[in-house]
This record gives sequence, structure tokens and C-alpha cells, in this order.
Amino acid sequence: MYYVYILRCSDNSLYTGITTDLEKRFSQHFTKCREAAKYTRSRQVLSVEAVWSAHDRSAASKLEYRIKGLTKPQKEALISSPQTLGDVLGDKLDISNYTLYNYIASK
Repeated sequence: MYYVYILRCSDNSLYTGITTDLEKRFSQHFTKCREAAKYTRSRQVLSVEAVWSAHDRSAASKLEYRIKGLTKPQKEALISSPQTLGDVLGDKLDISNYTLYNYIASK
């Protein structure tokens, strides 16, 4: 199982990534092991905004790529209502490959 996630950082930026181990990846972002979280190490991660699961790496990569291409207002719309993935991304992506995953990160 692969997970695509959106994190909110201290500078109000949004970071998107893929992982197979949510606990390990988020502990890298939320603890002092930030050297392992190379893309967010200069910013403090405040929260996990949304997580979707996909059964294969290809589907997860496609979703991450599409989310990274969104504007900040589009990402905010997606975060405020993550179940509307198809509405925000359009019909270019088969949304039946993705499931909204309820994850509560422990800080």
C-alpha cells in the first residue's frame, strides 16, 4: 500500500509526498530527525492535512504529480474537502484507484 499525503509547514506552505510507512515518515517530519526528511527540514511541519491510499506505486506517483501541479487555492480546496478529489483534479485521473485515508499524526 502506498500513501500520498499533504503536510502544512510553519510558513503555510504545503508539501506533498509518497510513503509506504506513514508512522516512520511522519515521525521524521515531526521530530528532530529532520535530516531524514530532506524536503521539509528547513521548515517545521505543523499538521497532516490529507492522506490518500493507493494500491500501487504508479497510481500513487500519478496522484502526487497531479497534486503538486495544483495552485495553492486548488490545494486548499482539496484539503478542505479531500473526498472531492475528482472535482479538483478533473477526469484525467481514475479516482477509483484512491481512497481517502483517515490518519491522525502524533506530534
